[in-house]
Amino acid sequence: MKTVICLFGMILSLSMVQAQQLYMPRNIKQAYQKGTRSMDGKPGPKYWQNSARYTISITAMPPNRAIRGTEEITYVNNSPDTLRILLFKLFLNSHKPGAIRQSPVSDDYLTSGMHIDKYTENNQEKEWQDAGNSTTKRVALTKPLMPRDSVKLAIDWHFDLSAESNREGSLDSTTFFLAYFYPRIAVYDDYYGWDRTDFTEAQEFYNDFNDYTLTVNVPKNYIVWSTGDLVNPNDVLQPTYAKRLAESMKSDSIIHVATLAEVTSGAVTQQQTMNKWQFKANNIPDMALCISNHYVWDASSVVVDRKTNRRASVQAAFLDTAQDFHQMVKFGRHALDWFSTNWPGVPYPYSKTTLIQGFADMEYPMMVNDATTSDLNFSRFVAEHELAHTWFPFYMGINETRYGFMDEGWVTALEYLISQADLGNETAARNFQQFRVAYWSKDPSAEQDLPIITPANILSGAALGNNEYGKAAIGYLALKELLGDAAFKKALHEFMDRWHGKHPTPWDMFYSFNSASGQNLNWFWNNWFFSNNYIDFAIRQMTTTGTKATITLDNIGGYVAPVDLVVTYADGSKETFHQTPKLWQANQKQATVTINAKKKIQSITLEGGIYMDADDSNDTWKAK
Repeated sequence: MKTVICLFGMILSLSMVQAQQLYMPRNIKQAYQKGTRSMDGKPGPKYWQNSARYTISITAMPPNRAIRGTEEITYVNNSPDTLRILLFKLFLNSHKPGAIRQSPVSDDYLTSGMHIDKYTENNQEKEWQDAGNSTTKRVALTKPLMPRDSVKLAIDWHFDLSAESNREGSLDSTTFFLAYFYPRIAVYDDYYGWDRTDFTEAQEFYNDFNDYTLTVNVPKNYIVWSTGDLVNPNDVLQPTYAKRLAESMKSDSIIHVATLAEVTSGAVTQQQTMNKWQFKANNIPDMALCISNHYVWDASSVVVDRKTNRRASVQAAFLDTAQDFHQMVKFGRHALDWFSTNWPGVPYPYSKTTLIQGFADMEYPMMVNDATTSDLNFSRFVAEHELAHTWFPFYMGINETRYGFMDEGWVTALEYLISQADLGNETAARNFQQFRVAYWSKDPSAEQDLPIITPANILSGAALGNNEYGKAAIGYLALKELLGDAAFKKALHEFMDRWHGKHPTPWDMFYSFNSASGQNLNWFWNNWFFSNNYIDFAIRQMTTTGTKATITLDNIGGYVAPVDLVVTYADGSKETFHQTPKLWQANQKQATVTINAKKKIQSITLEGGIYMDADDSNDTWKAK
């Protein structure tokens, strides 16, 4: 009997493997063949990833924009490969004149890039050749790094902070936002090897999970907010303010840690010539920080895991004149609570978050850099989007550079779901149509219809933005409609449980949803992520037999999206018949819907809501 059961299991497993008929690049195929990834969507038995420990110290002396840093790196090679080189990422070289970028920049954006002053490998100083305009730098190792071995590096560097702030730079003359500010070792993974992509200011990032110890040296009266936990508050804050900060970690109330009058009077920080602010964060993909001598500081906390009552700190730093930022801690508390409890329904994984008033509307681990606006709903909307990035990409370790639809798409879907709770279904749908769907749904240009799976590092403009945001988001939301909330959440959680803290590819995600849902969803994945489809339905005909009405629909655009059939009866009353994407599973070109018509039908109209139809001229049938 055991033999029969075992044989049946082998046949079932083989049939599942044979069912996986999605296009797969050759390098991804090789990863599955090597056993680092599995066709059931789990990490393979031979999965590995590299990591490092960074001990970083930087010094900033505003208004001087020169930043100096030193770091020690212990890089661990967990791969089965012998590494003869290391590849470094020097993102701030993107500020150099002549660097690769996808749009023009001003003179204030330009700098001389990142300068390496000293480089040491295993205590031996080595010559560092300038990287030129490139944001990547290949360095040959003196001694090959064997599997399961490590190498110790030390680097001294400096750069000038950009006068024009974008994702990083000068927010004002004495407020700096530092991101991508340290030389780091690029990802070496099981399907691409070294990540050799240059940073172009359009695509985003791909980082390993590392442990960080960061020291920020700044003059007295400057406050530092950073990724990670502040481990020495009593060394840098006066007792009153250290106490307020500690109280905020346990409170649901918003505590004004430091007001404008207190900050500008020099009462907040310890009055040493230089203060050393120390932060620690483990198993995290990056660090970012802000320093200022006139930003005010609010803080509170919120329970993010109701099973354990674990709290996360929510802090904000901003100009006192930014009215929306006086609400930002409240917005942050709401977002962390809602995302942790509802969608994705996974507790916020970090100990804190800080929302900084800046210009970029950009996310970082445990930090947000958002512009101020006069519209509170819009300010909350942007903050929620950036905070949702905690789960995608940071918690999940996604390669945003190539597969940005795995983070921006999920976050845009989450943005819509929380907006339904914030603003109501009607307003949320209208905003989503306007900001995320209309500009590609109604535009017939060729770049609008490129497959979502197309690697983002070769895209720009509309093709890049639409694939990563709106198109991917409604693809995920269509899957939610197809599976139903319970099955969708179960599959989403299974994917996240398997891959958080690792580096999933799109295929890992697709196959994980397949196995967790118990369904072969390849017809859906192919339709939404591997095709040139768009949304365009049409009513071909309507026939009646007794009380039954049969409506034939054509799928002109190809996407298998939900749609409502709104029936208007002769007496003016209406009835809506909702159709999920399952309508198209048997035949993705044409489908029929049969309804019980209780009264004489005057007209039938297709309504897609956020699934906007590219051509609505053929969406209505009227009785003659």
